[in-house]
This record gives sequence, structure tokens and C-alpha cells, in this order.
Amino acid sequence: MTDADIINVPGTGEDAWRAWTRISEFPDAGIADSPSVAIVAAHPDDEVLGAGGTIAVLAEAGARMRLIAVTDGEAYHPDCPDPESLARRRAEETSAALAALGVDGAVEVIRLGMPDSGLVAREDELAVRLSELTEGFSLCLAPWEWDKHPDHDAAGRAVRRMHPRVLGYPIWLWHWAQPDDPRVPWEKAAQFSLPAWAVERKRAAIECFASQMEERDGGLEPVLPPEMIAHFTRDCEVLMR
Repeated sequence: MTDADIINVPGTGEDAWRAWTRISEFPDAGIADSPSVAIVAAHPDDEVLGAGGTIAVLAEAGARMRLIAVTDGEAYHPDCPDPESLARRRAEETSAALAALGVDGAVEVIRLGMPDSGLVAREDELAVRLSELTEGFSLCLAPWEWDKHPDHDAAGRAVRRMHPRVLGYPIWLWHWAQPDDPRVPWEKAAQFSLPAWAVERKRAAIECFASQMEERDGGLEPVLPPEMIAHFTRDCEVLMR
């Protein structure tokens, strides 16, 4: 089974994850006092799903923040004749989500415009760009490099090659893996606890990505059905060291 197949088959329900007590036992990520944070997102919404609460809390604490949007996410409707309009829509959704998180005035956004679903072929180029754009930041948050989405994996690998302190936020892991799954290096997992206000802001921010909750052209299901969104409404976020 390919990574694409793993993502597209029915996944693990959130009830199973919430019943798994080990998440609450992961050590604290130890990043609450980070003075500056570079956030890498392979697609619009990645950073909110995987680390939106963390971003809100660190911004509230006064951290300097930069969001590096690697692609514009234009490939989520593969049969659409106007991918540029999709890219604009997703950029607008990101702006709305940052406002919902309460960080729109605190986060510098840089868009690289690389091709959605094409990062594996341009990983070396991406690594060079990320080296430049993350220089001087004390911490990087990036897609986890074993998430089993090719763009996530390529972005995660690229930033780990170039920055000394990276924490990876998993997204598709919660779909294809299971509690205590031996394919996952749980010993590298840490958690960042979220206050209630950050959880609520994150919920509101996720709702801004309406394009991902709609049925797609050709009868394709939404990218983010309710059962997928449920994974990202917890009172903590898991980050991989």
C-alpha cells in the first residue's frame, strides 16, 4: 500500500485517540519561552491544524513569528480549470484563520508559491529557501517528515536539514496510525498544553478553511471531513522532536 493509499482509506477515529492516555504522558515541549518562531506550512491550513494553538499562545507571549507558506494549495480541486482562483481563496482563508487565532498582526507571512503536490522534486531548492528564511529564529515548527503526505514529508525534511531546532507537527498521522502504532517513534513525541481560550480560537480558525470542507470536483469528498477535523480540537498539540 502506498502512502497515498494510506491517506485515502478510512482512518482511526478520534474516540480511539482520546481514550489513549499516553498522549497526556508525553513530556512538555519546553517551548513556551521561545523568543522567535518560524512556522513552515506545506499547504494553507497545515499550520493551523497542526500547531494553531501553539502559535496563538506563543504570539500572545510576544514571540516574533514568521509563517512561510510553501505552496498556495491550488491542487486540492484537481479538475478545477482555474487553479489561480483556488490559490487566492486559500490565501484569503489563511488570513481569516490568523485573525481568528488573534495573531494576524503578529505573524509575518511569506509565500513561496511552489507547486502544490510538487515539493518532492524541489526539496533541495526548498531547503535553500528555508535556510534563508528561518535564519535567526530560535525555533521552527514544520510538518512532521514522516506524515505520509509527500509535500508534508518533503517540507519537514527540508527544514530539518537547515535548522538546528525543529519540532514537527503531525497531521495525517492521526488518520493512518493507531494508538501505540509501532510505525511511529512515540519516544520523540512532546506535547504543548493549550489553555481554553487557545482551543476556542483554534476551532474558529479551522472553520475559516471552508474550501477544505466542501465536496470537490469529480465527486471527491472534502479534504477535511468532520472526522478528520476532530483530531485537531484537543486541549494539547503533539509535536515531534
